[in-house]
Amino acid sequence: MKPIIAIVGRPNVGKSTLFNKLVGYRASIVEDTPGVTRDRLYGEGEWLGRKFNVIDTGGIEPVTEDVILRDMRWQAELAIDEADVILFLVDGREGLTSVDIEVAQMLHKAKKPVVLVVNKIENYDDVEMKTFEFYELGLGDPYPVSAEHGMQIGDLLDTILSYIPEEVVEEEDERLKIAIIGRPNVGKSSLTNRLLGEKRVIVSNIPGTTRDAIDSIVKHNDQEYVIIDTAGMRRKKKVYENVEYYSVLRALRAVDRSDVVLMIFDASEGVTEQDKKIVGYAHDAGKGIILVMNKWDLVDKDSKTMQVMIKEVYDELKFLSYAPIVFISALTGQRVHEILDMVVFVSEEHSKRITTGLLNEVIEEAVQMTAPPTDKGKRLNIFYATQVSVKPPTFILFVNEPKLMHFSYLRYLENNLREAFGFNGTSIKLIVRGRD
Repeated sequence: MKPIIAIVGRPNVGKSTLFNKLVGYRASIVEDTPGVTRDRLYGEGEWLGRKFNVIDTGGIEPVTEDVILRDMRWQAELAIDEADVILFLVDGREGLTSVDIEVAQMLHKAKKPVVLVVNKIENYDDVEMKTFEFYELGLGDPYPVSAEHGMQIGDLLDTILSYIPEEVVEEEDERLKIAIIGRPNVGKSSLTNRLLGEKRVIVSNIPGTTRDAIDSIVKHNDQEYVIIDTAGMRRKKKVYENVEYYSVLRALRAVDRSDVVLMIFDASEGVTEQDKKIVGYAHDAGKGIILVMNKWDLVDKDSKTMQVMIKEVYDELKFLSYAPIVFISALTGQRVHEILDMVVFVSEEHSKRITTGLLNEVIEEAVQMTAPPTDKGKRLNIFYATQVSVKPPTFILFVNEPKLMHFSYLRYLENNLREAFGFNGTSIKLIVRGRD
């Protein structure tokens, strides 16, 4: 599993800017207005060959009656609970504030590794004067950075990695791992119980009942499978009122451990923005994905209802047009028996290899049907294609000039590969490289 790094601090100290630097792209809104980042965002960073997840949080206001700021504090506390390393960001221009002191007291109680980062330090001539007062927080040496200009970010990443244990290579568990993810209260635990055939997980209509990830073993056609139920909340000391934000973070670790993901939706509610965030991470991670519409028994139906909902789901989740959909009721057991067979099928597609000769025949035929793009009289030539890995199936296309490859033509080639070879339930990665 990739380690989790949480960026916390009071509003408007530059957390979103630092987040963007660590993940390498502009994924978070950056504005000078306090409270812009109201939702926790996540992204993947990499440094010296080691990958990690970064969580961007809204600003912490320790004492506030403002509903939004209070909600942002809950999000930050949730991120702190799950994080392996916490980056506590303060403002070097504004200096130490009473809010910084209160946040530091909160972090002392967390008993997690904390890196104190002093942001907005562009001039290093007087860096000691600008950082000295932050020693009062009792969190060790402050690290001066300028997130906006990318200054000292490399040194900060070196420090972060020093707190993350080296990856331990353990004996590989060959059993297929299935993560059950989704928003709170969509029926994840109920589905787990149905698949197991016994009441192994507490089921309640109160979101957050399951307080830790639970791995269970299920047998199907003489094969063992590991089911990871991700419902609920990990922290036992406190029940957070707004558990909706927790579900994305909860899914990160489970998805990282899994081969195939069952993304559970409430069919009576349809696809929500929170659903998109959760399943979007599984898509980005290249996992096998099955979309499970639960509570189908609660939906008023006629002969066209299922087809209408399939269209609505794919319209909302255009990036998941490859993922199969199954309509179930975990409560009554309707169609639950189909899921494990579908998991096995998606797993096989996720691990599918195509011979080089057959792959190039399909690419050549696609090129003959629709010519590659041109620019200023120069045409893209695809010389050769080869599959380099599985989980997800990944292909390299060797071309004369990678810049000539347009994303729409890449999508056209992907569609041709799917038409020829299936790849149902799995994303496909196409990498374009110059011939040299």
